[in-house]
Amino acid sequence: MADDKIGRVIKEKLGIQCVKNDTTDELMRGIRGQLANLVSGVGAKDMGAMALGLSHSLSRYKLKFSPDKVDTMIVQAINLLDDLDKEINTYAMRVREWYGWHFPEMGKIVADNQQYAKVALKAGVRSAMQAMDFSGILAEDVEASLKATAQVSMGTEISDEDRENIQELCRQVISLGEYRGQLYDYLQNRMTAIAPNLTIMVGELVGARLIAHAGSLMNLAKQPASTVQILGAEKALFRALKTKHDTPKYGLIYHASLIGQAAPKHKGKISRVLAAKTALSVRVDALGDNDTATIGLECREKVEARLRQLEGKQRVQDSGGMAGRAQPMKLSPAGGRMGASAMRSVTGLDPDADDAVMGGTGNGAGAGAGAGAADDKAARKAAKKAAKAAKKEAKKKRKREEAEAVAAAAAGAAAAAAEDNGEPQKKKKKKDKKKKKKKSKKE
Repeated sequence: MADDKIGRVIKEKLGIQCVKNDTTDELMRGIRGQLANLVSGVGAKDMGAMALGLSHSLSRYKLKFSPDKVDTMIVQAINLLDDLDKEINTYAMRVREWYGWHFPEMGKIVADNQQYAKVALKAGVRSAMQAMDFSGILAEDVEASLKATAQVSMGTEISDEDRENIQELCRQVISLGEYRGQLYDYLQNRMTAIAPNLTIMVGELVGARLIAHAGSLMNLAKQPASTVQILGAEKALFRALKTKHDTPKYGLIYHASLIGQAAPKHKGKISRVLAAKTALSVRVDALGDNDTATIGLECREKVEARLRQLEGKQRVQDSGGMAGRAQPMKLSPAGGRMGASAMRSVTGLDPDADDAVMGGTGNGAGAGAGAGAADDKAARKAAKKAAKAAKKEAKKKRKREEAEAVAAAAAGAAAAAAEDNGEPQKKKKKKDKKKKKKKSKKE
């Protein structure tokens, strides 16, 4: 046999023993190479056409039943969903602008685009709104406000032809909105069936966008957690690398609900943890055999625990940290307890307040905590004053050193100038002496 799978099926169904080894592979290779000579009436051209047809049939079979190609539906669905959102938003804005000429006040009363289109389609003109019931579309207070405003609206009148065209556009907006809802339900079902763990970690929309951006579920499973974290922010990443600035902390994963729950200063940490757990979940979805969520629930619990831990640290910092806590007993260098004066000199705090915090009970403990907090504030103020004084002293010292350096440089320059000026005078004196000697010799 050339294929061991077919051999196993024949053995199970017919009870015939089949052989598949290196010898059979060499035999099959020889038969394929000499098939034109072994089969009469078949030329080389016919063999080429037969091989091409067989390869096409095999490719169609693999394309049809390949598990890697099932996520193509998710990629197409999320791309269509994004396109629908853009089209619905464009059409809805056109409806508001067009119908706003007739009833401009309605734009502020009805905020939802679908409700706006349904009201405009049902009413047609604002004069007919008083006799209509919008309870199935709007809330009671919104309906009452709409009818009251319609009586005093400043909009212009429109013709029947204008009204019909506006209503036709409203029908398009409503139908696109309904189809968008159906497509979202379809995408939810496909994501739950194909990538249940990924869906639990980041949600249907974010998971589908990650798959679409990577190309397939298998391609996404091959990416490390660091790539999953910034997937979708490639332009910002390369711009940061080019300008040597900080790289982005998140990409498409930023829209996950877990990151939305985190404080702004913790979003980077949570995105890193979420990306690591999401990478594990994607690999289980792509390579595992289970159709239900297994590792996703556990990974989400770990991310939530990390989020609670960061929030707990933030609350402790906001509440004052160590303020009001019991202070440890101060010991002298000899090993005994410090006296009051020594403790003040070392810590700057009142030792009586520390004793009240450590040993007080009932009201005394509360008073000690307040005294400890007050002493902490006093110590911080004293430290700030000392730091300011040290800065001033250092600044004065630096200025003195600069002044001394300038003075020394000026003195050096003056001495050099004096030397330069003194050299010509010495030369003149020497010349004068030489002249006198010559004259004396002549005489």
